[in-house]
Amino acid sequence: MTDAAAEDLLERGRIEVHGRIAGSSNVTLLVTCAGDGGSLLAVYKPLAGERELWDFPSGLHRREVAARVLSDWLGWGIVPETVLRADAPFGEGSLQRVVDDDGTSHYFTLRDEPRWHADLQRIAAFDVLANNADRKSGHVLCAGDRLWAIDHGLTFHAEPKLRTVIWDFAGERLDADVLDAVGRLCEEPLPPALVALLDEEEAEALVRRARRLASSGRLPRPGPGRPYPWPLV
Repeated sequence: MTDAAAEDLLERGRIEVHGRIAGSSNVTLLVTCAGDGGSLLAVYKPLAGERELWDFPSGLHRREVAARVLSDWLGWGIVPETVLRADAPFGEGSLQRVVDDDGTSHYFTLRDEPRWHADLQRIAAFDVLANNADRKSGHVLCAGDRLWAIDHGLTFHAEPKLRTVIWDFAGERLDADVLDAVGRLCEEPLPPALVALLDEEEAEALVRRARRLASSGRLPRPGPGRPYPWPLV
C-alpha cells in the first residue's frame, strides 16, 4: 500500500475498534480503518482519553499529527502516516498507521549496528527540533530496511523539554543533508498544516530550535536536570 493510500484510509476509512493497547498512560486503542482501497491497522488516540498533565497542555493527539507533518516537510519520512479524525468512535483524535516492525528491535539494539547510525542521528535531530520530551528506546522501530519513530504526544512545547535515550551521537556533526533540511526550516515559512496544529509561541520556538541547531551544526549534549525519559524502554 502506498503512503497516499494509507493516509486516505486513515482519513476516510470506516473505523472498527478492537481494544485498548496495554501499558499506555493515556487511552490508546488498536483499530482497523477499512475502505474500498483495503484496510490497515492503526493506533487511535482520542482527546477524550488523555490524562491531564501539569506541564503540557491538552491536545497531545494534535502533536502526534504535527510530528508527521514536520517529518514529511523535512523530507525525512520517519513518522508513520498520522491524521486527525473528528468523526472517530470516541471523538476527535489521532490515527497512526501501525508499523509492521520486527518485534524485537529498539534503539538500544539498533545503536550497535553502524548501518543505522545515519538514521538514528536523523531521529535525534528530529527530536531536538520537535522538542521531544519522551523518546524512549521502544519508540524507535525497525521494519525491513528502514527505521520509524513513533509516539510524539509530548512534543513541540515552547519551553525546553528534550528528554531522550539517544545521546550516543551528542556532539557529532550532522550530515550535510540533515543540515540542509534544518536550514530550510530556518529560512522558509512553516507549512500551513503545521502552523494550524501549534500555537504561535510553539511555532516560534520550533524555528528558534532550528536556528540553534543549524548554527552549531552538531547534535547537543545533555544538559542539567533529567534529560532521560522513564522508563527508558
